[in-house]
Amino acid sequence: MPADDYLRRIRQDIVFTESLRDQQLSFHTTWGLFSPREIDEGTRLLLRHIEVNAGDDCFDLGCGYGPIGLTLARLAPAGQTLMVDKDFMAVEYANRNAEVNGINNARAMLSNAFQHVDPKLKFDLIASNVPAKVGKELLAIILHDAHARLRPGGRLWVVSITGLRRLFEREMKAVFGNYDKVKQGRQYTVAVAVRE
Repeated sequence: MPADDYLRRIRQDIVFTESLRDQQLSFHTTWGLFSPREIDEGTRLLLRHIEVNAGDDCFDLGCGYGPIGLTLARLAPAGQTLMVDKDFMAVEYANRNAEVNGINNARAMLSNAFQHVDPKLKFDLIASNVPAKVGKELLAIILHDAHARLRPGGRLWVVSITGLRRLFEREMKAVFGNYDKVKQGRQYTVAVAVRE
């Protein structure tokens, strides 16, 4: 295949449809975004176990092209879902995917975790597929900011590689005073902490 044809083909959006929590969603992605051809296993595991109420205001931290946030928005139609990512292409694709799927109660914006989010905004549920290379310092910032942004009774749901589960347990207990390991798989662990 000539180089021009190949480049033209790989510059086109990657498009696929997925059923997440019985919600049929179409995704447009591109090379350079996390897991552009399919929903990754950590996201799948988190979405299988996360508990969402219809009126929850949700926050998707590190949204990528939007699989977690858009699923939350569908499961919480009476709430609003804010998705953030520090990658401007991720934000662009998350907003496009909200539009493609007719999801009007979700939007994405550029932010490094909570750094650029209006501090007055409060949430019932915060969810994140935390990158393996998060580092102790950024994890501390994320957990303290998440605690501050949750309403009383609000839940922080995370999925991480199983090798980091002890770090997450220790840090979540230090900030929230509680930690519940919901599901541990070979590769990923889903956990929740509640703001009391």
